Amino acid sequence: MEKFIVKGQCHLSGNIQPAGNKNESLPVLAAVLLSKSKIILNNLPNIGDINTMKLLLERMGVGIQFKNENTYVFDANHLLSSEPDGDLCRKIRGSFLMASPLLYRFGEARLPVPGGDIIGRRRLDTHFKVLTELGATIEQDGNTFYFRCDKGFKGTHLFLDEASVMATENAVMAASVAEGTTTIYNAACEPHIQGLCRMLNAMGAKIQGIGSNSLSIEGVSSLGECTHSIQPDHIEVGSLIGLAAVTHSELTIIDPGLNNLGLILHFFKRLGVSTEVRGKDLYIRPDQELRIIHDMDKTIPKIDDAPWPGFPADLTSIMTVVATQCQGTILIFEKLFESRLFWVDKLISMGAQIVLCDPHRAVVVGPSNLVGTKLNSPDIRAGMALLIAAMCANGTSEIYDIQQIDRGYEKIDQRLNALGANIQRA
Repeated sequence: MEKFIVKGQCHLSGNIQPAGNKNESLPVLAAVLLSKSKIILNNLPNIGDINTMKLLLERMGVGIQFKNENTYVFDANHLLSSEPDGDLCRKIRGSFLMASPLLYRFGEARLPVPGGDIIGRRRLDTHFKVLTELGATIEQDGNTFYFRCDKGFKGTHLFLDEASVMATENAVMAASVAEGTTTIYNAACEPHIQGLCRMLNAMGAKIQGIGSNSLSIEGVSSLGECTHSIQPDHIEVGSLIGLAAVTHSELTIIDPGLNNLGLILHFFKRLGVSTEVRGKDLYIRPDQELRIIHDMDKTIPKIDDAPWPGFPADLTSIMTVVATQCQGTILIFEKLFESRLFWVDKLISMGAQIVLCDPHRAVVVGPSNLVGTKLNSPDIRAGMALLIAAMCANGTSEIYDIQQIDRGYEKIDQRLNALGANIQRA
């Protein structure tokens, strides 16, 4: 088992380019199954979850041609089975995105309960709702689901009971090849969903309303070839901003996809973190005065997440670490996942002043002098947050279970070491 040995109190300097968006890459890879023509994907991140998804496709008979580390050509003309490898499916959440494409290609699919981060209850009910309303039937046997759609998808009006990202993606893929027109209301509209929709349109789909919570999709009989480039990962961009702030580093984030940052920069301002747009790049200066900005009524402010265009839930862990280095008090309110804040005991063991009020709320009082210690990475985002904490702490930290970090951040130790970090993979 690998671990990171991290020497703290480092100051980074230089330019860094964010990797491709993990949460766009997963549905885009699933969408490859919708076409019998070749699909070229650029800027695929070389990370654990994406490599697992590629292996799933390969074992199902998808031809994969390597162009470079981040560019591949996919050919799903000769699929072998509607039942992907169960062990691989259980490793990643994104495996459930194959439900719609497999139903389209085979009229049936067999999928286990998917894996992914353990951050609270992650219901699948919205997936079942959209697929059944589009014409599928679903049976469950233990931890395995059997899907059937003998007569193909039929367009309909969908009103999602929650703005689920992956359920929206499954619905969009199914509706793109359904008979008739489908409307999806209360659709999730994150940047990665927008990327999937643009790729499907490039393949010949007819999706309108991209970027909103109301989509209209006119089904087509087949989808063809396309070349698609994955957007920069806005969650990695937020992680790098937080890292620069707490280590007082001078960083330029190259082409971070400024249009996809939403409220991220605004919420960093609440913690006294300022950024500067320079052309297409984002500059973070080293002399930040990290001070929590109070609301006008002088009450304790909060960082709270919400479905897009709200603040992304995946960045609450990063913001918690940044808050430990700020002068003042702030409430971290994680509204979407009831177990996501349980990792803060690890920050407390490093010396952070945090009161975990309940599964959704934590009060952070700063600044804290963090001290290096032994840590375990519980999930992708908390793992990256702990790496950031270790880099600003006094002394040396050891972080175990770093395969969690590798699932979401491409060669993060090598990329940060090139900027002056001291991270040893052992």
